[in-house]
Amino acid sequence: MAPKDTFFRSVDMSLIQLYIANENGREVVRALGELGQVQFKDLNQDTNALRRTFTGEISRLDNVERQLRYFRSQLDKASILIPTLSEYSDTMADNLTLEINELAEHIGCLEQQISFLNDTYETLMQRELELTEWRWVLLEAGRYFDHAHGPREEIRQSLNNNETPSLHDVEQQAGLGNDTLGQRGFQPMSIGIIAGVIPRVRMGLLQRILWRTLRGNLYMNQSDIPEPIIDPTSNEEILKNVFIILGHGKDIMVRIRNISKSLGASLYSIDRDCRLRMRRMHDVSIRRNDVRNVVQKIKLKLHAKLTQVAPALAAWVTIIKKEKAIYGTLNEFSYDQARSIHIAEAWCPTSSLPLIKTTLWDINGRAGVTVPTIVNQIWTNKTPPTFVRTNKFTKCFQTIVDAYGIPKYAESNPGLYMVVTFPFIFAVMFGDFGHGALITMVAAVLIYWETKLGSTKLEEMIEMAFLGRYIMLMMGLFSMYTGLIYCDIFSRSFTIFQSQWKWPDNIRQGQTVEASLRDGYRFPFGVDWNWHDAENTLLFTNSLKMKMSILIGWAHMTYALCLQYANAQHFQCKADILGDFIPRMIFFQSIFGYLAFAIIYKWSIDWECRGQSPPSLLNMLISYFLSPGEVQEQLYPGQAVVQVILLSLAVTQIPIMLLFKPFYLRWEYNRARTLGHQGLGRLPRVSAVGDCDLGQRVTGSRDPMVDEGESFAVAVQTMGEEDRLVFDISELMIRQVIHTIEFCLNSISHTASYLRLWALSLAHQQLSVVLWDTTIGSAFKIESFTTRVITIVVAFYLWFTMTICILCVMEGTSAMLHSLRLHWIEAMSKHFMGDGLPFTPFSFMALLAEDPITC
Repeated sequence: MAPKDTFFRSVDMSLIQLYIANENGREVVRALGELGQVQFKDLNQDTNALRRTFTGEISRLDNVERQLRYFRSQLDKASILIPTLSEYSDTMADNLTLEINELAEHIGCLEQQISFLNDTYETLMQRELELTEWRWVLLEAGRYFDHAHGPREEIRQSLNNNETPSLHDVEQQAGLGNDTLGQRGFQPMSIGIIAGVIPRVRMGLLQRILWRTLRGNLYMNQSDIPEPIIDPTSNEEILKNVFIILGHGKDIMVRIRNISKSLGASLYSIDRDCRLRMRRMHDVSIRRNDVRNVVQKIKLKLHAKLTQVAPALAAWVTIIKKEKAIYGTLNEFSYDQARSIHIAEAWCPTSSLPLIKTTLWDINGRAGVTVPTIVNQIWTNKTPPTFVRTNKFTKCFQTIVDAYGIPKYAESNPGLYMVVTFPFIFAVMFGDFGHGALITMVAAVLIYWETKLGSTKLEEMIEMAFLGRYIMLMMGLFSMYTGLIYCDIFSRSFTIFQSQWKWPDNIRQGQTVEASLRDGYRFPFGVDWNWHDAENTLLFTNSLKMKMSILIGWAHMTYALCLQYANAQHFQCKADILGDFIPRMIFFQSIFGYLAFAIIYKWSIDWECRGQSPPSLLNMLISYFLSPGEVQEQLYPGQAVVQVILLSLAVTQIPIMLLFKPFYLRWEYNRARTLGHQGLGRLPRVSAVGDCDLGQRVTGSRDPMVDEGESFAVAVQTMGEEDRLVFDISELMIRQVIHTIEFCLNSISHTASYLRLWALSLAHQQLSVVLWDTTIGSAFKIESFTTRVITIVVAFYLWFTMTICILCVMEGTSAMLHSLRLHWIEAMSKHFMGDGLPFTPFSFMALLAEDPITC
């Protein structure tokens, strides 16, 4: 019987071998893809991708996918909504018996029709654009030449413009002084005309380039086109200008044409004769109207065809994606031509084996094949992939763990305790009932509308909050709890319970007042609210939160260190228990466990009744290392002897951590070699010195032929055609020295790192106090009633906005990152290996989730 799946360890995995009949391979893979519980191994890694069996089918389906992407781009361009499978029930996605060849032919015919209509539409739109621009050019040319045939003084004024000095010289040389421009024309002067349309944003650039390039040897007239012109390629409205350029000389005209075209201008021909221009204008207008009518008809046909495609697009994408994934998976199988069967190897959860076998039996019965699909469970020493079963609540916490590293197969999962410790440590730094309530309400809204929000495309920040909605809920609830302990709600104090402190009756102004305890009464929960009004409140809260941070860090790291024993016990590694866990635990508790005991003991003593001032724990810790046998301020009787014993225990654990594990493994290796175990030759060929092998536990059972020697650190050296196992103690010694030094130094730095709980908690509280005092608090002190009411309303909006932006968003993000660091670095480094391989099953659900129209 397979063990029950839990969140504490990864799911027990099995390696299975499938023998599938050739005619039944597609249906078997399809059923396993719907099931989503099998991760196939590629048995053809040495085979070129182009030489695999189903490469032709995959190439054909790639072409169909390209056609479907083309349909989607055209639908988006036409602003036609693409319904998803959940929105449109009458789809072809459920009709899985439809032949893929018929569907591919149908999609190919549709692509030809839509492509022809689309190309025709774009061509006609481009032609309409050209005729429209040509029409505006002819209109502007008509205005210009009509102006040119006006009185002589207007022409003189035009030609005497400072911008056209060269044309003025041409006029003098051609004898235009006493005649109009229209009577002689441009032919005697050899003046050429270039007209066109250019985007308005480039008009100024064209003028500057022509002026500097031709040194003013031209005359330009330009005007704005009043209505925007739609560009058929980008479907955007563009403002354009019409220009007419007069120049002298063939070379100059060629340069003007090249410069205009390089800036994106469209050039059109115009006639100098007025009657020809009017006739050309009439022809252009008629052709433009004809093209516009044809464009409208083509657009209606294209829209009708795309509307026909839109409802079935999601179903087609689903079918093609599934079919392509099926053939891609079949390419990973080994094909036995003699028996016409596919041989596949795959990892699957052991608990899912009955379901997999039942599914395959059903397929065999429906297909009626002569050779049924056979499932064999293989015993192997290969490390399986890691699969931790999660739900929508635990998934977000497991994502945090996976971001640091995938848990090694069967090791303790940090995500279990992170469900509680992550929001609690966050709340220690973010302890405020009001701020926690705001976060809880936001998380509750996201959870209440999670179905609707999950199917909607969200902004990046909102999507991050939505994915972590359950983390936010836990962080908000724990923040409310710690806010009750701190007696803080938006920097104000709770007055639910009676204070244990009482003030004197007669208090004079400017007098230093000292409160006294009430007889027989203590504050029932958390910090007394009277501390908020005391002048020495920072001294009290600093001392409390600093010591509380040390206690939380000690408890957190102790629990994490205990998981090292759980891993070693599960993997049956005695060397890890005796050489790592026990000495590390003794070392850690002899120093920081003793400090935690001293904090709690100091809190439990009424030093005022003793008539003694409480000793300084900082001085005690310093003298603990420098002079353990000497105690200046005694905390408890026999303190000097206890400190000497504990420090001696801590020092003696260092050589044990350095030497015990390498020599113990060497002794077991020599003992196993002397006994001549045949199973030793089956040791896994790895070079992971210092790591216990998990090969004998991949199926939850232990091979009796393999003894404890299989956990030895070994290295492989190739000698001829055979591999010879060599125990390399030097490599293991180097690694053990590094780990020992790292643990001893980290024990100090990691404990000090938890003081960030105290620092951020104090910063959050004081920032909240400052924000209240500078906004609403100052508004309440105004004497005028009308002014006070108006100021309170304005100050409230300011206070609430800054509370959300600064205290909840910025401070909350900072506290969350610090809590994340404490778990990744301080806690998980004590036991977490994190070198596992993720379990990525062949699943249609995961495949289709990448495409929004199939979701």
